Amino acid sequence: MRRIAAARLRYCGLEAMTADVMVIVSELLTNALMHSGTTEIGLGIAVEGESLHIVVHDGMPGGAAPTTVDDDAESGRGLLLVEALVKENGGTWGTSDASATTWCSLTVPAEIRR
Repeated sequence: MRRIAAARLRYCGLEAMTADVMVIVSELLTNALMHSGTTEIGLGIAVEGESLHIVVHDGMPGGAAPTTVDDDAESGRGLLLVEALVKENGGTWGTSDASATTWCSLTVPAEIRR
């Protein structure tokens, strides 16, 4: 899925966003895989105007929300990282479809817009 996302970014001329988008995609997909209990997970990436939209759908209701973890915890920081990267990229994120879909929208920097 990461390779597909990277290819989509190249196709759209958004290579400059690859590092942040790869982390976001990895964390959203991992969250869906680890917490949904399903084997069918979808990824969507689209550019609309000045925004890059990323959608991960697992079909299972249940809220995706950042949590506070102990300093020595080996996991649990993924959505905090997504939240920070989305904010850094002037975007927003959330859930829809009874929390079966996690999405984010990032602002495409003016210097790389088509």
